[in-house]
Amino acid sequence: MKFKERLLQGYLVKRYKRFFADIKFKNKIITGHCPNPGSMMGLLNIGNKIWFSKSDKPNRKLKYTLEMIEVGKKKVGINTLLTNKIVLEALNYKKINSLIKFNNIKTEVKFSNNTRFDFFLSNNKEKCFLEVKNVTLVRENKMAEFPDAITSRGTKHLEELCNAKKKGYQSYILYLIQREDCDSFKIAKDIDNKYKNAFDKALKSGVKILCYDCKLSNEEIKLNNQINYEY
Repeated sequence: MKFKERLLQGYLVKRYKRFFADIKFKNKIITGHCPNPGSMMGLLNIGNKIWFSKSDKPNRKLKYTLEMIEVGKKKVGINTLLTNKIVLEALNYKKINSLIKFNNIKTEVKFSNNTRFDFFLSNNKEKCFLEVKNVTLVRENKMAEFPDAITSRGTKHLEELCNAKKKGYQSYILYLIQREDCDSFKIAKDIDNKYKNAFDKALKSGVKILCYDCKLSNEEIKLNNQINYEY
């Protein structure tokens, strides 16, 4: 997924009210949109190098959007609004081996009265729901973790993937690690034990787990390598 233009580079001053961030750019402080509802644990040190985009929409209040933060000289993609775009591109280009067999791809498809999944995939014989989660948290060396905060919405998605499985659909959840410095993934049980319990039940119900990292630059972010899940 290519950015419209090469990203601008500045330094983090602070993140506040969840969706605002002050950025030092060319000796000025500007305010940008921080499109990430999570805690962003481990990413928010003052002075961290960041990359951000500038909107060309004249009526937009915040013209700048945070896209990546550098931690340990490695870029981390923090814009959760890009997650599905990265995965959609990978699906279209047949980069996800487990899902190559599905030729028809629809986005944001309703499953129940209160649940939409990110993708509905199908072919002549099979139908599949796919939910995608963005991952940025690393606390141990090369170990990605999800979630970075309590997520009742994430727990509900796991429960609904189980329900979809019972109704005859294939069910997948894909954890997209917007980092290059991880070789394994696990659920952060200490952060959200209810999510871990729902995850374990989903595995037993036949929900399939996929984990991929990303390749990041100031020009594009794209799906990269499949990552091992640690039970």
